Amino acid sequence: MAKPTVAIIRGGRLLDSRAHAAPKRDMLIEGDTIAEIGRPGMAAPPTATVIDARGRLLHPGLINGHTHSHGNLAKGMVDRVTLELLLTAGSWMSGQRTLEDKYLSSLIGASEMVLKGCTAAYDLTGEFPMPSVEGLAAVGQAYADVGMRAVLAPMVADLSFFEALPGLMERLPAGLRKDVERFALAPYKGSVARMRKAMHGWKLAGKDVQLAVAPTIPHHCSREFLLACLRLSRDYDTGLHTHVAESKVQVIAGYKLYGSTLTAYLDRLGLVGPSFTVAHGVWLDGDDMRLLGDRGASVSHNPGSNMRLGNGIADMRAMLEAGINVGIGTDGASCSDNQNMYENMRLASMVSKAQGPDWQRWISTEEVFDAATVGSAGALGLGDRIGRLEKGYKADIVFLDLGHVNWIPCNDPTNQIVHTEDGTAVHSVMIGGRMVVENRKLLTVDLAELARKAEKARARLEAANRSARALYDKLEKIVGTFCPGLAKEPLHIDRFAGGHHCHIGEHRPGART
Repeated sequence: MAKPTVAIIRGGRLLDSRAHAAPKRDMLIEGDTIAEIGRPGMAAPPTATVIDARGRLLHPGLINGHTHSHGNLAKGMVDRVTLELLLTAGSWMSGQRTLEDKYLSSLIGASEMVLKGCTAAYDLTGEFPMPSVEGLAAVGQAYADVGMRAVLAPMVADLSFFEALPGLMERLPAGLRKDVERFALAPYKGSVARMRKAMHGWKLAGKDVQLAVAPTIPHHCSREFLLACLRLSRDYDTGLHTHVAESKVQVIAGYKLYGSTLTAYLDRLGLVGPSFTVAHGVWLDGDDMRLLGDRGASVSHNPGSNMRLGNGIADMRAMLEAGINVGIGTDGASCSDNQNMYENMRLASMVSKAQGPDWQRWISTEEVFDAATVGSAGALGLGDRIGRLEKGYKADIVFLDLGHVNWIPCNDPTNQIVHTEDGTAVHSVMIGGRMVVENRKLLTVDLAELARKAEKARARLEAANRSARALYDKLEKIVGTFCPGLAKEPLHIDRFAGGHHCHIGEHRPGART
């Protein structure tokens, strides 16, 4: 067996986020792993490749706790949409995708993420009416080609948005009801069989691309389907990831359908545990949070998307107090418009401060950075491998240019990485001991060629989805009035925010809209 390559990073400043410091340190890399960290001038093998990190701040690669690769070809397509309108627009924004489109969309997102300091992601990729082995392989190959780690969880459901939301189908005129029948999804057994086949023959694990399971939204899945997803995740020891309490409408749906919150329903089915991740969690109540914390579950806090879709502000402080592992995510580019983890760290800090004047409950910058690294790593099931720059962890390292205006002067590296950095000071990015970005250039992808291919795909998809766009225009007013109206129903729930009484549709602590 060949000996691993050895490199020594010299002269850099290593971020200690909890100490709000960045002392000078050298770092020895053997293969894909950090072998040693020491003071400047530490010993290294004479054959080690020297990486000059003078004038650079080194921090662990950021980890995106929740995104959707299929959204990257749809960035910028919409402005004023709620979550429910976004779901209505799915066939227009993401329809008619070829295998090459799925690869391109993933390649765009992975390229953007690594250029902006993100080295791993939890990707809930979408194919409809059900996932395909070839589609998942194409998405996974895009991450492998960029050189980025990923956990791919195909979004699956057996009920369409219109079938899943109580009362919505009945609100549609007969003609539109017939039109939305095209949104019907495959029977759940077919989706489970496809996912099982993909997991059984998966060939990209050696390139740090893994599979997981994502029943997309609980009430979009039959009880039998949710239980089948649980069995599949246990059979292959994967994570489970789903959108829970993202909007007020989801909360209403949970109570109408199950007589409880979605979290409580999923727990009754046995899905909630250490491998379970909630996406968003804006409308989790106090009991939900305690349940998730007691079960060792995770939440991906996606502040940009939560505001972009008008869902509100998640209470990250209450989540942490409940013992939940909290990560940070961007969500998909179709509803957040970029894949910038620095931006979402800044937003996570800012929105906590917008919730009231009790400054001691605000999320600190070290807590935000911890969530975007260690927390997200835990959600991905990789907490023992990535998220830290320590001996024995993978060498996923971002090199920030301290000569960039973002860092002039450098007063507090933790505060500035959260509040000041926006991705423009990213100089180089190492993933698993391999330079993927160097001197601001992505080494693994020809961006000019990618742009040409993406534009051809965009133009073709625009033409192919004209009828779907026309259908969305017809549905917009109905969905856009029905769903906000549903959210204002006077449904009594006494459990929000640790026992504060409120009605759905009224303000509750921690979720301003």
